[in-house]
Amino acid sequence: MIQLKDVDEENWRAVAHLSVGEEQQGFLDRPIGIIARGYVYRECNARVFAIAADSEIVGVALVRDLDEAPACYDLQQFMIDRRFQNKGYGQEALRLIIALLQTEGKYDCIEVCVNKNARPALHIYQKAGFRDTGYTDEAAKDCLNLMYFFSK
Repeated sequence: MIQLKDVDEENWRAVAHLSVGEEQQGFLDRPIGIIARGYVYRECNARVFAIAADSEIVGVALVRDLDEAPACYDLQQFMIDRRFQNKGYGQEALRLIIALLQTEGKYDCIEVCVNKNARPALHIYQKAGFRDTGYTDEAAKDCLNLMYFFSK
């Protein structure tokens, strides 16, 4: 059973020791960097979630509020440790994040920027219902801007 947990004094070390395969390393921050971003973006309601399968930490995610147009939730980082990939944990964790944010209801969508070459990541987002907006950020030309809209 997958759960989202706050990163706290009891689990932050387990989160910090997560890693992805060599082919994914260029697409994601290290977990300790994700935790640090959560602190840096605290004014933007940043939340860092430990992703747990039963009692074992298998991943981490960072979500923050983005109030500039288009105002939305910004899923900045989302990773499942290399040892736990291809077991459905990522899809289930993403489903939980979407449900949590939809229930919160501050915005009507979630945005994520994904490198065009990160095929597994693109697959998981598209499978969950994220769609390419066609927007290209000049600072991240190698990334696709994907958006998930909550159904009314």
